[in-house]
Amino acid sequence: MISEPPIPENEFNRILDLSELDLDYTNLEKNFKDLTKLAAWVAGTDISLLNLIDSFTQWTISNYGLPIEQMPREESVCQYTIMEDDKFEVQNLTLDDRFKDKPYVVDHPQVRYYFGVPLKTKNGNNIGALCVLDTNVKVLTPEKIEMLKVIADEIVNRLMALKAIQTLTHNVTETKEVNKRLAHDIRGPIGGIIGLAQIISEKGDKNTLSEVLEFINLIQKSGNSLLELADEILNSEVKASQKNPELKDHELNLQLFKDKLEKLYLPQAKNKEIDFTVTLNPANGIVPFPKNKLLQITGNLISNAIKFTPPHGRVSTHLDIELGKETKTLFIEVSDSGVGLTSKGIEDILSGSSSSSANGTKGEQGYGFGLPLVKFLIDSFDGSMSITSSPGAGTSFRITLPIK
Repeated sequence: MISEPPIPENEFNRILDLSELDLDYTNLEKNFKDLTKLAAWVAGTDISLLNLIDSFTQWTISNYGLPIEQMPREESVCQYTIMEDDKFEVQNLTLDDRFKDKPYVVDHPQVRYYFGVPLKTKNGNNIGALCVLDTNVKVLTPEKIEMLKVIADEIVNRLMALKAIQTLTHNVTETKEVNKRLAHDIRGPIGGIIGLAQIISEKGDKNTLSEVLEFINLIQKSGNSLLELADEILNSEVKASQKNPELKDHELNLQLFKDKLEKLYLPQAKNKEIDFTVTLNPANGIVPFPKNKLLQITGNLISNAIKFTPPHGRVSTHLDIELGKETKTLFIEVSDSGVGLTSKGIEDILSGSSSSSANGTKGEQGYGFGLPLVKFLIDSFDGSMSITSSPGAGTSFRITLPIK
């Protein structure tokens, strides 16, 4: 019998807080390696993990003593830690019915002891946990527990700082680039206009009508070049796509987006023997665009598709981008050969009222807020979502996101 999973009362706000950090789980290790090692040293344990928990998955963004990157949320101990305000401890996992049959208890590394501290944001939401584990039963002193809480607070502070730095860097970089471009490109046409006006002024009455007309024509051409420059600046992102622009920390392109999705979700698909593919339009594969929670939106759709697709089924994702004069439009399609949706189920998702906690095709437990989060994020970006599905015939989610 599968017990009901622990779900915080503030689950939607919790995963929304996590999505606001706009984290890329594939490259955070270097920012927290020192703190996970320090936590193990303080506790005197073999293992220390820094885990963030979204709608479906526990992501280990930094580890010490156990090389792990992710596991299904329902398999984790930390799903219980995020239910607590202060801490969660299990003296002996083999004696607890919730954990005694878990692979990491029965098989390598045969963990016995667990102690976790929730990672609480300023909004009071637990987005994950700092945990220490050991292959022997242990007892932590009050002093060690307080030190682990201090480390957990520092982890949250560092996560918030990374988000602030990312936002600030994005804004400063954009401002500098625009100013530099304007200063360089406008200097020529304006200099030409000033020079021609000076010639007319110096010659005064000696200017013939034909000369004046010629100068006026030249001034007009310089003025037109300024207008053309304005259009060029507005369309500069389109022109940049014809080159191979260097990506900044806050940016993705279709190729990098594809690589990250494969790295994050291929393990989940392989674990369930599902054929998972990501394809893209190669013509626009290197066009840069802001991350803007795209990993969170697409990842939730992929995890949901894997959950409701039987073993040996398929889940596919296709990425494309359309280049306009002032905006780019990103297209994301996630399709599966899973159980499908009823028309009522589709209506609930599109209205944002869906909160299904149904189990997956291999008994995966449901937490209910992955798709509402996707709908909320898409609406916040003035995007749109359409769904094609019928019971037993799979589902296809099509997302359209304008990128200004």
